Amino acid sequence: MGKPDVEINSLDYQGMLQAVFLATQDAISVVNEKGVHILVNPAYTKITGLEYDDVLGKNALYDIEEGESLHMKVLSTKKPVENTKLKIRPSGKTVVAQAAPIIVNGVMKGSVAVLHDMSGIKDLTDKLEEAEKRLRALTYKYKPEDIIGQSASIKEVKNMIEKAAKVPATVLLRGESGTGKELFANSIHAQSSRKYNNFIRVNCAALSDSLLESELFGYEEGSFTGALKGGRKGLFEEADKGTIFLDEISEISMNTQAKLLRVLQEKEIMRVGSNKTISVDVRVIAATNADLIKSVEEGKFREDLFYRLSILPIFIPPLRERKEDIPLLVKSFIVKFNDEYGRNIVDISEEALNILMSHDWPGNVRELENVIGRSIINMNINEKMIQAVHLPHLYSNKKTQTMNCVVYKDEELTSLNNVLEKAEAEYIRNAYFKLEKNKTETARLLGISIRSLYYKMEKYGIE
Repeated sequence: MGKPDVEINSLDYQGMLQAVFLATQDAISVVNEKGVHILVNPAYTKITGLEYDDVLGKNALYDIEEGESLHMKVLSTKKPVENTKLKIRPSGKTVVAQAAPIIVNGVMKGSVAVLHDMSGIKDLTDKLEEAEKRLRALTYKYKPEDIIGQSASIKEVKNMIEKAAKVPATVLLRGESGTGKELFANSIHAQSSRKYNNFIRVNCAALSDSLLESELFGYEEGSFTGALKGGRKGLFEEADKGTIFLDEISEISMNTQAKLLRVLQEKEIMRVGSNKTISVDVRVIAATNADLIKSVEEGKFREDLFYRLSILPIFIPPLRERKEDIPLLVKSFIVKFNDEYGRNIVDISEEALNILMSHDWPGNVRELENVIGRSIINMNINEKMIQAVHLPHLYSNKKTQTMNCVVYKDEELTSLNNVLEKAEAEYIRNAYFKLEKNKTETARLLGISIRSLYYKMEKYGIE
């Protein structure tokens, strides 16, 4: 059976090719042998932002903002060019392009390029990154059940946490360094109606004043040197419908305090470099180890902000006031470090536990966790019980207390403040040298920030 005779003239071919050229979703551009645009399709004008008449007659470099012209490369090498990333003008879009030579009867007549828009893929990638970011934010570092203890004082705190979770009021967590204020803040959020939204922690002491302001409230493009193109959302916007935890709130400047007060009063923020307000719905939990009332009296903290923050104050007791919780805390830390270090520690000896119970714990729960972690590191791989010999040096044993005791029998009496400062200086100096002049470890042991440690060392002349 023979093939049917089908006659298609050159005009039909031209019409078919033009229909395909116009219908394809990929952008196509054609240049002649001199590298001058002679043909583009509607998808090309859409992706580049150039009109048909704008590009015709222009050279192959006309539509490129960043990258090498594929057309010119094809014309010079007479070979196809595979997928190449380009940035085109004036739209500024990123595309992946490929080009091939047009050869008729062995003669180079030009080049044809196909451009694939990558912005859709970028949008999907951005959305995926945003989803992953939210997922990380919803995966709490701490959970309500991580609050360990059966003492009367900690039970009272747990009760206050449950009450705080049921209302949107601002909470002020007060307590010494190392008492676990972030844990309690997480617990409030996790039990509240906002638990499926972001929980964002900000260490106010770790950022300079200008950086803290831009981090909290965001900024507009060009508001300062190094500002990202298009500006940036602040952490209050990121925490919208969720919770923001402002740790070490006493460290923020008076200027930032004024802006924070506006957020609490008006429920709106203003980005750095902008005069437009943005409404936010954020639950604020603040924390401090400082005496804010004293800071107010000294003019270092706004009185109106203090009262706004302390609508629901919660005091977290130091470990020395709830020592009956130490055995439970030790067991929880053993489980934690078994997982982290791949060990199989089962218990702690009575002698070792008695030493822990006799210590005053100036670094609170954080110090206890540090001691248990270091004890397990000190143990041989086959040992399964923490003994007294495994414990790092603790200052509360009787021998050390005797050595470090300040005697004033033959000295002039002085103010209590001077006595406390002298004891503090001696304690910091001993810790610093015991830890081989490691400032980070010293600050962690003492339960204070690095900045506070530098300040105290300078104050007491500790080299």
